[in-house]
Amino acid sequence: MCRLLAYMGEPIFLDELICKPRHSLVRQSLRAEEAKVVTNGDGFGIGWYGERPLPGVYREVMPAWSDENLLGICASVRSPLFFAHVRAATGTGIARQNCHPFHYGPYLFMHNGQIGGYNQLRRTMEQRLPDHLYAVRRGATDSELLFLMIIDRIERGETVPDAVGQVLNETLAMMQVLHVHEPLRFAAALADGQQLHAFRFSSDKLAPTLYLHPRPESGGQVVASEPLGDEQEGWEAIEPGTVVRVDAQGHRSYRLN
Repeated sequence: MCRLLAYMGEPIFLDELICKPRHSLVRQSLRAEEAKVVTNGDGFGIGWYGERPLPGVYREVMPAWSDENLLGICASVRSPLFFAHVRAATGTGIARQNCHPFHYGPYLFMHNGQIGGYNQLRRTMEQRLPDHLYAVRRGATDSELLFLMIIDRIERGETVPDAVGQVLNETLAMMQVLHVHEPLRFAAALADGQQLHAFRFSSDKLAPTLYLHPRPESGGQVVASEPLGDEQEGWEAIEPGTVVRVDAQGHRSYRLN
């Protein structure tokens, strides 16, 4: 299982959340506390929005705890909306193109979880992508494939929650047809530069952990796989089957259809 973090609010330096807290995401890359695997050292990535319409992205295959470039970027970049992800590979190779966050146009996406029986489903799922989205697929992960399937629905006019819900339902239906009994687990974040959506879902009772935490000093919200400090106070577990939307007006929670 991977670990992820997203922030939206007044601009802050990335290191305030990614590097500095006692249980920061960099620390979680070496010793996670609420994951099946302790170490998430199969690569990492950050994505952030700045003054340009498209997000900046930095991804690398080395462990987050050993990359001085990551520390330097996080100490120098301020952003009102950013993502960070540390990876524990589940069946696909350790390569830069498999690291999160994935990006397409103004969108950033990152995921913790897996599609049960992915190798059985992969070809069928990829065939459902339109040509222009299949052409931008660079890696081999189920996460990137889910992202592009979601983008396809967004481009056809669906809202983000509806697009995600429909892709998850479509995937579950394919798993049923192929008699796949492993679970579909999905803790994810998707942003477009103006709003952030966070999702927590599983087809069994073991949805990956995901928390929401207000940051009053910057008027923002933090979404993370694990609390970043010693205290649990203020960290609200997002309920399974829920989507949380964060924008300039605050945050709202909905059931995921």
